[in-house]
Amino acid sequence: MTPAEIGYAGIAILLVLILLRIPIGLSLILVSFSGLWILVGESAAWGSLGLIPYSFAAHWQLSSVPMFVLMGFVCFHAGLTKGLFDAARLWLAKLPGGLAIAGVFGATGFAAVTGSSLACSAAMGRIAIPEMMKSRYDAALATGSVAAAGTIGALIPPSILLILYGIIAQVPVGALFLGGVGVGVLTAAAYVSVIMIRVILNPDLAPRAHEDAGWGERLRALADIWPVLLLMIGVFGGLFSGVFTPTEAGAVGASLSVIIAFVKRTLTWKRMWDSLYETLMVSASIFIIAIGANMLTRFIAFSGSGDALADLVSNLEANRYVLLLGITVVYLLLGMFLDPIGAMLLTLPILLPILKDTGYDLLWFGVLLAKYLEIGMITPPIGLNVFVLKGVVGDKIALSTIFRGVLWFLLADLFIVLAVIVFPEIITFLPSLLK
Repeated sequence: MTPAEIGYAGIAILLVLILLRIPIGLSLILVSFSGLWILVGESAAWGSLGLIPYSFAAHWQLSSVPMFVLMGFVCFHAGLTKGLFDAARLWLAKLPGGLAIAGVFGATGFAAVTGSSLACSAAMGRIAIPEMMKSRYDAALATGSVAAAGTIGALIPPSILLILYGIIAQVPVGALFLGGVGVGVLTAAAYVSVIMIRVILNPDLAPRAHEDAGWGERLRALADIWPVLLLMIGVFGGLFSGVFTPTEAGAVGASLSVIIAFVKRTLTWKRMWDSLYETLMVSASIFIIAIGANMLTRFIAFSGSGDALADLVSNLEANRYVLLLGITVVYLLLGMFLDPIGAMLLTLPILLPILKDTGYDLLWFGVLLAKYLEIGMITPPIGLNVFVLKGVVGDKIALSTIFRGVLWFLLADLFIVLAVIVFPEIITFLPSLLK
């Protein structure tokens, strides 16, 4: 077999292992190590296994990942974001589907302190769904809106997906954050539009609220969101004004969240321990997958299969939109079966050379990629956000009901993807101001 054929065989074996439900990090490391052994020998394979984990994990920018994860878990366990939904509920309850809209706004605000769509869905599910069910909302609308709104967590900064993509593709993380803001806001607006249109056409889906909150109560509710506002101003104000780097922003955010939680007296030692433990678990799984992806990059580079694929695409002279359509289909399919980080790190070693050769703006593609991956979080049969929400609601609501509820939001997501492809300025406008 030629080196390129060995590379193709390795990719095929990797896909088989993933289909057999072998953990993706272990699959990446096993295939890459075996491929390197065959291509360059035993000593070089062991050398890569010893060198790559350290050289990747020691990357300075990666330290922001556990810091932003810790910030999100502290905010979640200390209840710093609970006021987001309460304030949105009091201000928006009179709108058609007001409680569902409040859930979308609450998720958007929570996204600014977590960077994880799973955490976003779980947090809003515990807060918003009981309120909607108490107001006799349609179960599919209530759960579907929260599951979909959770996907905003990976678009609004700080996004773990965008941090990892920026490091691997060598794109400035701050610029990616700004690009994610445009798509995140557009996504929230599209979800709100879906809710309002559906409820206007069928008012039985969401009975109008009878709650008549006065201006005093509404203003007091706004005062309860100060922890999130302070975090956003402290972290992103300093980040985008150039006071500190994205890496330093993670440390500032984690420290500030702990200080605010202690000031509010909502962070007990047990909650702090839970936050640290979950941060370690999530960060370790991310790093293992990322190390495996780096080894796969080395294996593909030695085999030459990545360059061969890039040459094949170039020789076909395919229309860039045809290529993008193919990439879209691949990611939508992968999103049905893999978690976003795994799907991204599995494919980037193969796709990046092709994207560079065909002249795509890697900043624009990175944000679009995050959107692709988040669509997979609510796509059947394995939409992780849906399963997380199912764990929150228990046996009260069937899994099929939640999937039925997200279908309307999937249509909105496809519209957003089309808009971003036709009008790339949705992503690139804010980063261009940074330059």
